[in-house]
Amino acid sequence: MTVTDLVPYEDALATYDPVMGLEVHVELGTHTKMFCGCATTLGAEPNSQTCPTCLGLPGSLPVVNATGVESAIKIGLALNCSIAEWCRFARKNYFYPDMPKNFQTSQYDEPIAFDGYLDVQLEDGEVFRVQIERAHMEEDTGKSTHIGGATGRIHGAQHSLLDYNRAGIPLIEIVTKPIEGAGERAPEVAKAYVAELRELIKALGVSEARMEMGQMRCDVNLSLRPLGTEKFGTRSETKNVNSLRSVERAARYEIQRHAAVLSAGGTIIQETRHFHEEDGSTTSGRIKEEAEDYRYFPEPDLVPVAPSRAWVEELRATLPELPRLRRNRLREEWGVSELDMQSILNAGAVDLIVATIDAGADAAAARKWWMGELARRANEDGVELGALPITAEQVARVAALVAEGSLNDKLARQAIEGVLAGEGDPDAVVEKRGLKVVSDEGALGTAVDEAIAANSAIADKIRGGKVAAAGALVGAVMKATRGQADAARVRELILEKLGVEG
Repeated sequence: MTVTDLVPYEDALATYDPVMGLEVHVELGTHTKMFCGCATTLGAEPNSQTCPTCLGLPGSLPVVNATGVESAIKIGLALNCSIAEWCRFARKNYFYPDMPKNFQTSQYDEPIAFDGYLDVQLEDGEVFRVQIERAHMEEDTGKSTHIGGATGRIHGAQHSLLDYNRAGIPLIEIVTKPIEGAGERAPEVAKAYVAELRELIKALGVSEARMEMGQMRCDVNLSLRPLGTEKFGTRSETKNVNSLRSVERAARYEIQRHAAVLSAGGTIIQETRHFHEEDGSTTSGRIKEEAEDYRYFPEPDLVPVAPSRAWVEELRATLPELPRLRRNRLREEWGVSELDMQSILNAGAVDLIVATIDAGADAAAARKWWMGELARRANEDGVELGALPITAEQVARVAALVAEGSLNDKLARQAIEGVLAGEGDPDAVVEKRGLKVVSDEGALGTAVDEAIAANSAIADKIRGGKVAAAGALVGAVMKATRGQADAARVRELILEKLGVEG
């Protein structure tokens, strides 16, 4: 099926009701792997962070990473889950080309956290509650790199390279209950949920949750049922979606694809699917197994995990202010609307603005620069706002130079440009480029006199009462001073010299 074969989105929703299930894998930021002492340093030489345990060699025995368990409990608590008094690991069996022991140590029917929820706010301010089925501990697989072929996937490849550095890195898998009632907003709900979950994970400090680096990945399960019916349809699972925009696009595409198949009298196959960034489409992967196909059985080499209630409560007391509550507080402190706050959140600017305020800028100035000039530059460069080569302290310094009158907005933008270009801190850029506002009254007065003399007709209009015409003379002075004059002071001088009340 091609993109052009899809049922129009509105037509799909006029006939069918979407039901979603979202499975999010979060790679924990521990120093060592989940069941051995190997390092988890990103970018290390392939297969340099391995040992007999994570390579599954005979005679090796796993040991549970205590920090991994602690992180799992924190995530569960933040998601309003119950924390198990007793749980255990299981072996999940099926062919893993990139897992040398050929099974994954995970949790099955006894997860560490269960029965929670996360409230997410949509772009118009509506709050949608997503119910959480479970959050359980497991380990990541290795990484396969397929060489040859046109797609970078195993089909058509000439050979594959395996890097086991990632095998055994701690994962938390967070699984929602079926998400019903979202209707046409289902893709938006999916995106908002993953965005809120990412902010929560980052706030807890258990992972950087960088989706572009695979530290957080989402599997989008979707099915359709005819409007007015209760029975769920057959689901598809779009695997390893790694951006917020892609989560929304994958859900939308699958709604349209399912509707096209069903409307044509076809049958949906329960399968995994691959998402394609270039056009937002999905393609078939493999037939999706049921739980019994994995032949789960209790892991015999690991003792059960039984967190004491005292420890759980100690961890609860360490939880930070959760993102949604924090955003509501900041919105009130900053005096912005819910719509503006949503824009700040969508831009990834909340923490950047907070850090800039902490560095000495006022809230209005911090928002102005991050959501204005810097957001524009990030968009032009195709990068996240936080990836720009400028710090909150540098932005705060630019704001301070504007506040003290050393820079106007035009010069401040040039200063930011210099910082982004690697020319140094704002003060160094200002000095190097000669950007300071011309504040010498004598020099300004001379520039004003010259502008009046060169534009006598405009000066006469101003003397005749057309004060708005002063803008043309202000522009002439600003041009003569290369934009380095204080426009407000220039206007005052023009009116003074022409004997006109402002």
